[in-house]
Amino acid sequence: MSEIAVHTAAEPSRGAAPDGRRLRGDASRRTVLESATDIASVDGLDGLTIGRLATASGRGKSSIATLFQSKEGLQLATIAAARDVFAAHIVERARTEPRGVRRLSALLRYALDYSRDRVFTGGCFFAATAADVDSKPGPVRDAVRTALVDWYGYIEAQLRYAMAGEELAAVTDPELLAFELVALNEEANSRSLLLQDERPYELAARAMRDRLRAAGAAPELLTAFEA
Repeated sequence: MSEIAVHTAAEPSRGAAPDGRRLRGDASRRTVLESATDIASVDGLDGLTIGRLATASGRGKSSIATLFQSKEGLQLATIAAARDVFAAHIVERARTEPRGVRRLSALLRYALDYSRDRVFTGGCFFAATAADVDSKPGPVRDAVRTALVDWYGYIEAQLRYAMAGEELAAVTDPELLAFELVALNEEANSRSLLLQDERPYELAARAMRDRLRAAGAAPELLTAFEA
């Protein structure tokens, strides 16, 4: 089943002295990408320009152009950076729970929190950028699609683990239930942004919990939704 990949920079070889210029370049890249992911979460990847990013990050245009080479290079790096943030806030935290309903509940709870807490100003980065690129073929759309397909697959995988462990009823359709759970998360994100209200996250958490209970999950496996 699909796992969520975390994109990290290559580590220096053992025993090699750190290259000062490389360290400074990596630090600059991280700073710029923090601004880039935030801008894209609000205005989409098409709204991400070197000029605007220079203003937001306090870096020169030429410096940013050197780091990313092109607008597409900047967009792809921004998607990879956002994916790292998504993994750190949601996936890696949930992996402390055993596979199945407990991990699934944690994944869903953390996904709601990630949006509610505005880790990115525009809520979920991938919800914002998917709408921006869904009809535009190319490497940028492919990168966004891959991130979302991996996320959907990871949710479905936990449902399949839960069924194998008899935590859910055998008649459960994992593909359909994964679709429903992700849709609740995305609707909470969208409605909260539009209405400027946290209530949609509470409703989504209740609906997720109730949907899993209806599928046979024991209440003690769903404590993540009480947070």
